[in-house]
Amino acid sequence: MTTTTEKVRQLAPHWGVMFALMLALLAVVERFVGEMPFWGSLLLVSVVAFGYPAVVRSLGVEPAVWRRG
Repeated sequence: MTTTTEKVRQLAPHWGVMFALMLALLAVVERFVGEMPFWGSLLLVSVVAFGYPAVVRSLGVEPAVWRRG
């Protein structure tokens, strides 16, 4: 069984990358499209939040706590 400290240690880099990716995408969209409404921003953040784990798993660089079985 993995301790909470070990889980956080494994997940912290992914949280950081996901947060930076969300901010970068929001900045790029606002730069080229203009100010986005709240719901548009929420949709973009949700796509990153739910899509990032799938992309990381498909690349084979997921943390051990995300591995199934």
